[in-house]
Amino acid sequence: MLVLNCSTKLLTLEKVLRSHFPESLKVYGAVMNINRGNPFQKEVVLDSWPNFKAVITRRQKEAETDNLDHYTNAYAVFYKDVRAYQQLLEEQGVINWDQVFQIQGLQSELYDVSKTVATSKQLDVKLASFKAAFFPQLSPPLDTSSLMSLSLKLSCLSVADADLLNQTWSRGGNEQCRRYIAKLISCFPSVCVRDDKGNPVSWSFTDQFATMCHGYTLTEHRRKGYNRLVALTLVRKLQSQGLPCQGNFWDDNEASIRLLKSLHAELLPCRFFRLILTPATFSGQVRP
Repeated sequence: MLVLNCSTKLLTLEKVLRSHFPESLKVYGAVMNINRGNPFQKEVVLDSWPNFKAVITRRQKEAETDNLDHYTNAYAVFYKDVRAYQQLLEEQGVINWDQVFQIQGLQSELYDVSKTVATSKQLDVKLASFKAAFFPQLSPPLDTSSLMSLSLKLSCLSVADADLLNQTWSRGGNEQCRRYIAKLISCFPSVCVRDDKGNPVSWSFTDQFATMCHGYTLTEHRRKGYNRLVALTLVRKLQSQGLPCQGNFWDDNEASIRLLKSLHAELLPCRFFRLILTPATFSGQVRP
């Protein structure tokens, strides 16, 4: 195991990961955030350098953690050789197996290998699998005229909005998620449409892997084009900062598929996998 701390080497890793799109997207996003101030206190672990075969991003060990917070306790994985990834998992000190955590990646062997090692350590593994999309440089124009006529405005989210987002996110509804959302909002780009009272009615934000997430519009404000406006604005904001634009969606979410296609997004051939791993100590205390 090698922890990569050198800023020059981390910039080199970023360039190497870019050459392995789309499978490397999650790790690439995390490494970019490390190289741009590291607001989520991440670090990079590899099997070797410079000719690595597996790389994992994780929280720095000195960072404050909540053992039930699988949102923040998150690992991203990319490997050139799946055996090297398994060896990293099995190596002592790479993964904190005593807390609830998640593993994310875009490679098909990720689940089986991770589950094999986790089961040997008596952890439960829950898998969620999604389609994935990537946004190239966009050409659709940004039209905000409909907002002005309705006394609405484009804005960014604030930490004060975290309660609402926690209540409406399918992955939310708990204190860990509320704190996580507040942290994301304070660290990474977000976009929302606000009504005349300043309340958000449609929004999306960016996670620790530079993934666009929780695109949502309140029921009474749907079918007005706000999702498209928010998504396009956030994509442009990410691109202006040199960040990758990626997203994940359920296979049967036809509305998301139509939106992505209208924004010229590329639907990727690989799938996004999110594993939530729970030690027996915390069984029954975690909401996936």
